[in-house]
Amino acid sequence: MSSKERPTLGGTRIKTRKRNIAAPLDPAAFSDAVVQIYLDNAGDLELIAKSIESSDLNFSRYGDTFFEVAFTGGRTQPGTTKPDEGERHPYSIIESEPKREVILPSVIYIQKILRRRPFLIKNLENVMRRFLQSLELFEENERKKLAIFTALAFSQKLSGLPPETVFQPLLKDNLVAKGLVLSFMTDFFKEYLIDNSLDDLISILKRGKVEDNLLDFFPPTKRSNEAFSEHFSKEGLVALVEYNEKKIFEVKLKEMKSALTTQITEEADTSEVIETVKLRVRDAKLPDIEVVRVLWDVLMDAVQWSGKNQQQNANAALRQVKTWAELLNTFCTSGKLELELMYKVQMQCYEDAKLMKLFPEIVRSLYDQDVLAEDTILHWFRKGTNTKGRQTFVKALEPFVNWLEEAEEEE
Repeated sequence: MSSKERPTLGGTRIKTRKRNIAAPLDPAAFSDAVVQIYLDNAGDLELIAKSIESSDLNFSRYGDTFFEVAFTGGRTQPGTTKPDEGERHPYSIIESEPKREVILPSVIYIQKILRRRPFLIKNLENVMRRFLQSLELFEENERKKLAIFTALAFSQKLSGLPPETVFQPLLKDNLVAKGLVLSFMTDFFKEYLIDNSLDDLISILKRGKVEDNLLDFFPPTKRSNEAFSEHFSKEGLVALVEYNEKKIFEVKLKEMKSALTTQITEEADTSEVIETVKLRVRDAKLPDIEVVRVLWDVLMDAVQWSGKNQQQNANAALRQVKTWAELLNTFCTSGKLELELMYKVQMQCYEDAKLMKLFPEIVRSLYDQDVLAEDTILHWFRKGTNTKGRQTFVKALEPFVNWLEEAEEEE
């Protein structure tokens, strides 16, 4: 062979790789087969589950279709909840009565299917998301059945169903504006709380990323805390109303604390800080006791504490008390509030090791600045009810109390 001739593969067969040809999807045939299982077993979910388990149906390809059949009795048209062509059965969730005892067997049935085929949870998510995004296409009693199913699914801890899948699709503007979402969530709350605590419900709402936005379920024209309380009180969900009121209170308290922290850090004029507190108290209707607690927390948080130097800590604390005595005086307007302030000082000194020995000095300073009255200090000393560190603090305060009692006798 010369150097210019090219080698050939004469007589050699070259094999070509065959392409994988996927079988065409046939959801209609799958749907009809599942429907027939329902019909053959006359809606007995125990028998249906066994028949499905022993079948060779391709659930990995037609998972969405399976849940469409379970929920509506047959296949639905792509992207809608409308029935598609093909066989149907009358034993679906949508065709059942809107009662928990009727719908619960369907939840347990789906739980069994998911335990055998856990990959189907994604298909359940897909179908529930589609149905919830299309609530307006269902009748009122059908929406109630979906709400009961959803509540029971979470109550029974249906395998891996994420709350976010359920709640986020509901927040479509048109559904919210029509009041459909509020109605659905009300049914959901009422049903779920039959077997579960409010803490369990809040946990689910947190995982669904809606716990801080419950008002978003209300139509824009009714989106107020007053409307929230009125609606859920009327529905018998008083615990939810109380939870929401507590949450509002905590937010307003946090906002006041943040505003005061800024002013005190920037050494604003005392009169300006007092006006800020009065404005916040009036707008948020904050209880006097909470105001006193917040004031002390903010004042002490603003102190530049020394790591080890006890005398520096004492000087810093006493300087802060003296600087803001007028602020404390303005809102410690009764013996009850003064006693609450003493309990706050007691708890802070008990919980913070570097302040443990400062309790008597702080109390003495508050007395000197006319924030605490003699009667308040004596009452705390003799009848105080907070036991945290009390024995230690009573002993430390005893010399000052003796002095007060001696001065009282001389008068």
